[in-house]
Amino acid sequence: MRAIAIDAFGGPERLHEVELPDPEPGPGEVRIRIACTSVNPVDWKIREGWLKDLFPHRFPLVPGWDAAGTVDRVGEGVERPAPGARVFAYCRKPEVQWGTYAEHVVVPAGYVAEIPQGLGFPEAAAIPLTALTAWQALFDFADLGPGQRVLVHAGAGGVGGMAIQLARHAGATVYTTARRENHDYVLGLGAERAIDYTETDFREAVRELAPEGVDVVLDAVGGETLARSYELVRRGGTLVSIVEEPDAGRTDALGIRAGFVFVRPDGAQLARIARLLEEGALRPPQIEVLPFARAAEAQERNRARHVRGKLVLCWEAG
Repeated sequence: MRAIAIDAFGGPERLHEVELPDPEPGPGEVRIRIACTSVNPVDWKIREGWLKDLFPHRFPLVPGWDAAGTVDRVGEGVERPAPGARVFAYCRKPEVQWGTYAEHVVVPAGYVAEIPQGLGFPEAAAIPLTALTAWQALFDFADLGPGQRVLVHAGAGGVGGMAIQLARHAGATVYTTARRENHDYVLGLGAERAIDYTETDFREAVRELAPEGVDVVLDAVGGETLARSYELVRRGGTLVSIVEEPDAGRTDALGIRAGFVFVRPDGAQLARIARLLEEGALRPPQIEVLPFARAAEAQERNRARHVRGKLVLCWEAG
């Protein structure tokens, strides 16, 4: 099979096309013939070696954790999904080596959900990691519910855009940070208010909207943005980061709950997200499709953090 891989950690020039043996599914596993994947910050962080101490890894290393395609082979004991099913999945494995910048990937059947009718492979590829991250941060960790107020940082990004929609669907009021040129986009996703963090101190804007503090802050930026967000959470509220571990000392002193969420594969949750997509309660992010040959360019653009929605890599892209 064709794949985009690295043989050592380093810059974007490390990415190159290779031929690798087709993987075979074992018991309980399915093989997906990948049409498209999407680019996430974790892809270039893995390439550069940022996560080498967090996950066991081997070379050649194929990046990528999102997949959309067709099941073309199943292992022993798998009844669903059946060969021929159009599926998407978040494909993180305990050992980092065989990712989704490839023509095939093998994953446990429990990672996989069927793509909703009417959704193409490029749109579907942009969903698993981001939607599951938002779901697990907002609902599994923060227990977000109707009537609450949530601040979503980086609302124009992949996770942020999904978080806005999921929070709004749950009955929450959503505020988000985004550059001014992205305000129409995030407001269209369901945000009540968009705050341009380049023009104003987002803390002042949030205090005007919620003087007593918001119930939940979802941080998708880290660093100074996370550091300035603690004081915006009401006492008893929740701060959840998908980038770094919050400061336990600060959260304890403020009387708020905080934690770091690293998304896990979950086909059942992804199936629930698929139903929301099918019902029109959730929509895919804005995407730009590139061929796999431009994977290095796509990773560097993702790294610059100014992509609206998601960059998607497809084997049949023009």
